Amino acid sequence: MTWRDRLIDVRPLRTSRPFRDLWIGSSLASIGQQIAGVAVLLQVWELTHSPLWTGAIGLATAVPLLVLGLVGGSLADAVDRRTLVRATTAGQVLTAVGLVVQAAAGNRSVLLLLLLVAAQSGCAALGAPARRTFPVRLLPADQVAAGLALQNVAFQASMLVGPALAGLVLAQWHYPAAYAIQAVAGVASLIAVVRLPPMAVPRAADDRRPAPGARQRRGPARGGWRIILRRPTLWGSFAADLAATVLAMPIALFPLINEIRFEGNPRTLGLFLSAIAVGGLGAGLLSGTVTRLHRSGLVQLVAATVWGLALAGFGLAGPLWLALCCLAIAGAADTVAVVTRGALVQFEAPDHYRGRVSSVEHVIGIAGPEVGNFRGGLLASLTSAPVALVAGGLAAALTVVAVGLINRPLRDYRVPSERDGPPPPGVPPEAPAQPAALTDGPR
Repeated sequence: MTWRDRLIDVRPLRTSRPFRDLWIGSSLASIGQQIAGVAVLLQVWELTHSPLWTGAIGLATAVPLLVLGLVGGSLADAVDRRTLVRATTAGQVLTAVGLVVQAAAGNRSVLLLLLLVAAQSGCAALGAPARRTFPVRLLPADQVAAGLALQNVAFQASMLVGPALAGLVLAQWHYPAAYAIQAVAGVASLIAVVRLPPMAVPRAADDRRPAPGARQRRGPARGGWRIILRRPTLWGSFAADLAATVLAMPIALFPLINEIRFEGNPRTLGLFLSAIAVGGLGAGLLSGTVTRLHRSGLVQLVAATVWGLALAGFGLAGPLWLALCCLAIAGAADTVAVVTRGALVQFEAPDHYRGRVSSVEHVIGIAGPEVGNFRGGLLASLTSAPVALVAGGLAAALTVVAVGLINRPLRDYRVPSERDGPPPPGVPPEAPAQPAALTDGPR
């Protein structure tokens, strides 16, 4: 592997115009969302001066995501996915325009502001499962992981750039301008989606009409969860992700660690958050090293284990430089795990179930970190922040290792090569995973 091969693989941007348009539009939308997120936080604080209300922003965002995420998965497997994402993206643009209007009109109602935030979050939740299926439909099989890495890099970059831009925009032009940027970025994303080819869902081999009077058993519970539980590669991948986030999520403990070891300096607290993003961005820029590896199941297991060990190291670290290094390593490991898991999930889920499986992945990705932060705060209140970090990190690493030991299909899984192509869309959900994906030897 040459040094160029170790850098981020940009082939998806060269070989697929639809993917390139989608990536550009989504990247702009992500920056706009980061800017608007800071604006919402400051506007709520200005209206209430209450940490309870600023905390309610998370509730207004998370509840629609959790409630409507699985609904979006069922819709993604029932209608043309491009049409669904067009409609939900248009909804996000309209809610962004609503944020502009309320800010320009001098709105003093925090409930109205949170209602608009919840509506925007709901539109995103309905469209997210369908969006997750786009790379595997737009790219050759050997470029899907690279496409996911490019999306992850764009997200990490928006986390670094967006808040800084938000500060400049809010200082110069205040809330209406910040929300207007989000609306314009949303229009760019909508244009990219409009230009996509049709994304109709193939009819499944077992997708027969029910007999008259018979109960039709479909939906996220039967569809997404059933296919996950029947395929060891899928449930093992999700189990590893849940172990990493639920047992070791560290963000809720940052303020307490900062208070104990670094005198509560707010600059240090900001460095904690930045270190994770820098590590993730660095891993993304060097993602060619991992996206060209076909053993994505093993790569995810190793990355999730490193995440847990790095956070345990953060709990033990004394010097600031060592603490930041541990967080950067954790951020890099998280990016690798997310990219490899995303590719595995898209290949292993049959196309007619891919929306529902993606919705489960989306919900797990939201709920896991939130539960993990609660677990960390609760354990720290009973013991201490360092104990919670070390115990959680080691527990996560050991659990991921255990998943790998008992789940050989995940451990041995190989993503298809270009000549294999994506899994046939008509494979019934009862069928086992593709044998070619479990064979040894290079592809």
